[in-house]
Amino acid sequence: MSCQKAQEFLEDNDLQAIEQTIVGKSPKGKAEALALAKTVDRIVAAKGKKIVTLDLKKDRPDEATVLAHILGPTGNLRAPAIRKGKTLLVGFNADVYASVLKG
Repeated sequence: MSCQKAQEFLEDNDLQAIEQTIVGKSPKGKAEALALAKTVDRIVAAKGKKIVTLDLKKDRPDEATVLAHILGPTGNLRAPAIRKGKTLLVGFNADVYASVLKG
């Protein structure tokens, strides 16, 4: 459901993904998720109304903390996940999307 909302947000705001992976067909496991996290300075993870921001540049949390926010119950990268520049968005929250993707 949140992937559909994310896609609708992108379409409604005339934003396009440069690269898109359907995680159901090509899941990103723990190692791939950590590798992705190491390429960004900030992770913003949304679960429902709860938003957690991890500043990996100033105060790098341990791997367990990063994984707790970016992996889903299957042990794969949570969807939707969007990387914009040095920020990784995990999960969907319209306010966060507006702030990061349009700001």
